[in-house]
This record gives sequence, structure tokens and C-alpha cells, in this order.
Amino acid sequence: MLDDATRCPVSDWDPYEDAALLDPYPHYARLRDMGPVVHLSHYDLYALPRDSSVRFALDNWEIFSLAKGVLLNDRANEGASGTTLCSDPPEHTRMKDVIMRPLKPAALREHDSHIKGEARSLVASLLQRGTFDVVADLARHLPLAIVSRLVGLPEVGRQLMLDFAPASFNTAGPMEKERTRQAFEVLERTWPQIVPGAAADVQPGSWLAGLYEAADEGAIPRDKCATMVLDYVGPSLDTTITATVNAIWLFANHPGQWDLLRDRPNLIPNAINEIVRLESPIQGWTRYVTRDVDVEGVTIPAGSRVLVMFASANRDERRWDAPERFDIGRQGVAQHVGFGRSVHSCAGANLARMEIAALLTELLPAVKRFEIIEEEREVNNIVRLWKRLSVRAVQ
Repeated sequence: MLDDATRCPVSDWDPYEDAALLDPYPHYARLRDMGPVVHLSHYDLYALPRDSSVRFALDNWEIFSLAKGVLLNDRANEGASGTTLCSDPPEHTRMKDVIMRPLKPAALREHDSHIKGEARSLVASLLQRGTFDVVADLARHLPLAIVSRLVGLPEVGRQLMLDFAPASFNTAGPMEKERTRQAFEVLERTWPQIVPGAAADVQPGSWLAGLYEAADEGAIPRDKCATMVLDYVGPSLDTTITATVNAIWLFANHPGQWDLLRDRPNLIPNAINEIVRLESPIQGWTRYVTRDVDVEGVTIPAGSRVLVMFASANRDERRWDAPERFDIGRQGVAQHVGFGRSVHSCAGANLARMEIAALLTELLPAVKRFEIIEEEREVNNIVRLWKRLSVRAVQ
């Protein structure tokens, strides 16, 4: 069906149904075939499923704004206001400059040996067992053992992160879904215990302490410090955990690619990019359209919400050769949009790469292949989470 006013294809598909969230890729392919823009009539939402339309939106933040939030309901957008995720330049630039201070490659290098050492001990312990749950035993370890302490979360806060993080992503969905409404209850219960209540309670030398130091410098308003901790918690937890689990799952299903990586460990950086391209943890965020805009012949009216579909763009046949093939030697894969792009690229990408690389480096010489024993996904409005992935590491 075609909307006569906008010349835009129309679909009644609901991307927030359980079945769609568990297996979105056939739906993404159908949307891409319909056009660069598809009106999702159920939510009055304009979806951008192709690589070209996604890049256009990411490169034009003045039109596709984040200042009114990237989530699908007003309550969540109000709650996330004041974070880098829900802001535009120049405010976004000032905040991201502060957020990135401990996340730049040079700053992260001082933690490199610690992360590698922790990965070495963890992998050695898991290999002694032979079988383990990739989610609980492998992927969660570095974010909880190291990153949460770097952020400066109190002990109770670190324990509650596993409840808080998936709920924070679930709040991004439509309020008509019970999953979305329940997520707000989780946030109300956990958030006050995650973040220290006052600057005096903040762990010295932590990333959260760095926010207060930046406020003292005048770089950011002091009342933003507690809210901006979200910019560390989100990227440091569920997205990195999911990408790590995806790595093992993909290599278990493509043992030839694991053999290639064992022969050529220098491909680890490219392999991580291919993992994020093929199995993007973040499916997509919305944007607010500030003025009428033409996207490849389709007019999106001012005041509309658009869904920028990273995971669909990363499998676009118009951009990628054999996009559903897992190929760790793929040329140009660093150009994927799984970590965003341009002004709004992911602040935690460097840290995520470091953690995944450390784990793969330790697994490569010892593991000949991974055999999947049991797997189960967890439904989430934004992230394709895993509930469990039990594997046997054949040595």
C-alpha cells in the first residue's frame, strides 16, 4: 500500500511484537524491499530500513534530532533527557567530550593489562569446566568485575545492573506493551540504589567522580552528573554482553571462521566488526524530524518520528555482498552502523572492542570449536538479548 500524500509505502507490521523481536530479519528484508522509508501505520512511525536512508539520518542530526528523545514514549524520553543519547550539539558535544575522557583509546590503555589479566583467569577457569553458559559465566564477567568498578558504582549498584540495564532498554518501547510498562517499575526500584546519592559518596578516581570534576571545571552543569552516568552504564553492560555472546554463537555455527581466526588472530578487530554488523546488539533508535525532508523521493513530514534501523541497514543487500554470510575477512566491514555513526557514534565502542578482543585472544589457542548445548533469547524492545547460551568448548 502507498500513502498518496507522502508517496511512502505503508505497513501494519508491529516491530515490538514478541515474535518480531525474537526473529526480526525476515521482516527487515521485506521492509527494505518496500523502499528506503516505510510508514509503520500501527505507531504512525516512519521506518528507515536501508543502509542509505539510515546513513542519511545519522549524518543529518539537525533534521533527525535526538533532542526530543530517541525512545517511543514521552515518559522514557523525559527520563533520558540530559544524557548524550537524547541531546543534539552543542549540548551533546559538551557532554560527550566529558563522557569520552576515560573512553578514548589512550585512556583505556591504562586498563588494558588488567582487562587482559582478568580475561586470562576467567577463560582458564571456564576451560577447566569444559561446558559453561556464555551469558552468565563469560560475557557478563568483565562488565561486572571491572567496568562497573571503573564507573564507580556502589556494590549494591553493581548487583542491580543486571536488572536495571535490560529494563532501561525496554522502556524505549511503546506504552501499549506490558513489557514497557513493567520496565519503568524496575527502574524506579533500582535506579536510586545504583547511583550514589551525593558527590561526597562518589568513589574517588572513578568515571563518575570525573563527571563531578568536569562540573567543577564548568564543562557540564553539576545537576547533570547523576543522569549522565547512564551514558556509562548502558554501553558498558547489555550491548557489550550481547555482542560477546553473539561472537561465540556465530563461531559455534561457523566453525570454519573460528579455524580461520585461530590461524590468523590478527583478524580479531575485523571479526569484531563483522560480529557487530551481522548481529547488531542495538536494533534501532527513533528520531524526531524537525522539518519536512525528502528521503530518496519520500517526503517525511515535520514532527514525525522515524525509526533508524541499524540492524536492518547492516544486512542491506544494496550495501553488503551476501549480507547474511558471516565472513571475518569481509572488506570494508568497519563501515557498519552497529556502533552508530557521525556525531552520535557509540561512546563505549572502544571499550567493547577491548573486552571482546581480550576474551577471544584467550580462547583462540585453547579451543578447537564450540558446540552449542542449549540456547534461548530474551525478548527486549531494543537489544536482542540472550537468556542463556550453554556451550561445550572442545579442546
